[in-house]
Amino acid sequence: MEFSHKPVLLNETINALNIKPNGVYVDGTAGGGGHSEEILKRLSPQGRLISIDQDPDAILAVTDRLSKYSSSIICKGNFSQVDTIVNSLGIEKIDGIMLDIGVSSKQLDTPERGFSFHNDAPLDMRMSQSGTSAYDLVNGLPYGDLIRIINQYGEEKFAKPITRAIIQHREEAPIKTTLQLAEIIKGAVPAAVRREGHPARKTFQALRIAVNGELDRLKDGLENGFKLLNPHGRMAIITFHSLEDRIVKKQMAQWCIGCTCPKDFPVCVCGNKPKAQLVFRKPITASQQELTDNPRSRSAKLRAVEKNITSL
Repeated sequence: MEFSHKPVLLNETINALNIKPNGVYVDGTAGGGGHSEEILKRLSPQGRLISIDQDPDAILAVTDRLSKYSSSIICKGNFSQVDTIVNSLGIEKIDGIMLDIGVSSKQLDTPERGFSFHNDAPLDMRMSQSGTSAYDLVNGLPYGDLIRIINQYGEEKFAKPITRAIIQHREEAPIKTTLQLAEIIKGAVPAAVRREGHPARKTFQALRIAVNGELDRLKDGLENGFKLLNPHGRMAIITFHSLEDRIVKKQMAQWCIGCTCPKDFPVCVCGNKPKAQLVFRKPITASQQELTDNPRSRSAKLRAVEKNITSL
């Protein structure tokens, strides 16, 4: 099964992981397997790569793509439970983990998955293809919850009129398709906003995040993945919008904090030592060549940390 997805910041991510041939690594968002395959190319037969994805289509595709690599292990699941998945394989510690957060190109480009406002399809947006869908949220949530999702996860300043329009339309008949919802959003915002770009983008982002619990799972994935790391093990995270990036930046900063005593204390009494150090001070973004080759990389940011011995 084809699951085409052009990996973003590929070389930069692989370099950030500082791969050891005999090491154990995790790709928590395997997708089309682009990052996974590059990691496997650098592993010896004694090394291991655990590729995880919650999307059944991705699992089928990555299993086929990586079948020639003896070091490859494929697991269906969500990266937020990476510690449980890895431990179930009899592995206690790893030398690196990477996450490529967000929706994949394949998911966006498959109309029937319901992620895109460019094609008409059932309102779905479920990465795992199970559980609560965007249809359920749009047609079932009360006004207050719906406006909170659009405002908080979409950072949409027109959340109120958009939500009012959704409520009004669903009272007449259920909102069933992506284009139907996109047209409702389009009619709810000022004309000037419609000229700036597609007005449904932020609302669709918000619904997708809510459907998949993305931000909570990101927080869990960061914590659980970091616990698995060996000393000097590395974590590399690619994000695509500010909400995700803020979570990653804040968590990595907390790991890198040392003494928290007031500056006027003559000696440290808190005993806090940094659990990690940043691999690079500022996030890495796509080169001009990558932006030309893959426009979807324009908002990508890569951050990475290395675990300290003192964090044990």
